[in-house]
Amino acid sequence: MSTDTPQRQTKPPAATGVYLEDGAAVPSATEATRDGAEHATQPMAYDAILLSGFGGPEGQDDVLPFLRNVTRGRGIPDERLEEVAHHYRHFDGVSPINDQNRELLAALRRALGEAGLDLPVYWGNRNWAPYLDEAMAQAAQDGVRTMIAIPTSAYSSYSSCRQYREDWADALEAADLQKTLQVDKVRQYFSHPGFIRPFVDGLRDGLDAARQAGHRDAQIEVLFSTHSIPTADAARSGGKTFDGVEGGGYVAEHLAVAREVIAKTAPGISWQLVFQSRSGPASQPWLEPDINDAIEALEERTAVIVVPLGFVSDHMEVMWDLDTEARETAQERGMWFTRTATPGTHPAFVSALVDLVKERIAGLPVEQRLNATEIGPWFDVCRGGCCENPRLGFKPAIAGLQP
Repeated sequence: MSTDTPQRQTKPPAATGVYLEDGAAVPSATEATRDGAEHATQPMAYDAILLSGFGGPEGQDDVLPFLRNVTRGRGIPDERLEEVAHHYRHFDGVSPINDQNRELLAALRRALGEAGLDLPVYWGNRNWAPYLDEAMAQAAQDGVRTMIAIPTSAYSSYSSCRQYREDWADALEAADLQKTLQVDKVRQYFSHPGFIRPFVDGLRDGLDAARQAGHRDAQIEVLFSTHSIPTADAARSGGKTFDGVEGGGYVAEHLAVAREVIAKTAPGISWQLVFQSRSGPASQPWLEPDINDAIEALEERTAVIVVPLGFVSDHMEVMWDLDTEARETAQERGMWFTRTATPGTHPAFVSALVDLVKERIAGLPVEQRLNATEIGPWFDVCRGGCCENPRLGFKPAIAGLQP
């Protein structure tokens, strides 16, 4: 990426604390959420929206600094990071995620305008430019005092929810805005019908293509794929709501969405939830089965349809682990293979993001909110202790009860 000034290579340092107003239960929160209720029913006139992404390198020189940001605090040497870096280097060091967020940013702004919502949208990333603290600083400079944040991740877990809340806390402290800028977040939106709709459309298209290629339904296997996480993290995902549930909220939410997609497409088709992109040591248990192992274990199947259920857009993990590795595994077994689309800028998904903002502006009662699964609508304010990472402990986080 060519710029006039050198690109900052490090994300904001970890926050040392949070700002909690007298009488408030939630740090850096607006009047609508400061009391810590599960769902905010007080109407709130937000000044702006904060679209929050994971971030990705945009050139070969960015790859290692980006991976250092992603793994900060874990003590991983550059030699091991290079094992992951080759995925990015295969694509000239460019992750697709930033361009996809630029497209989503433009689509969201258009949809807000069409909905009559005059709200500016700022975009900041957790691990690469534009960084979250830069986006927040610009918003504050523009006179923004209240924001509603949209993470580009739909489910409950440390990496897909709490880590966003921690990075927002880091950014607020780094920009010296803890007492100036109030930030709420939309609910986890895995159960919103607008998030689910692109997967329904994709699976229908995939089934049609498989059938046209001569494969009967009994020969087709649908693999709903998502990022694997340590089983200890999964067990704590979603908080006490899922105490004792194998895989915690992370697995339960994915299964709920998968069941809804199947119900709307092909109720009799064979399917399973699989995992990908494991990156931890062999001694640490992670969610299984791995998608490649699942493909290799298939018998009496001639076609595989992969639905990237855990991803909002075509991340590097989608392009490499699914489009490259999983495809090769299927082809080695002589199986027909297709991967369906991620939500990206699908009109239903963009409309869902607008709806998430509208329900908070209106203070919509939970029973009136759009929801398509037996789980949800999810909380507006994360519960205390939700999605803890037991290896790292609790770090300062906003948009939820402490710790």
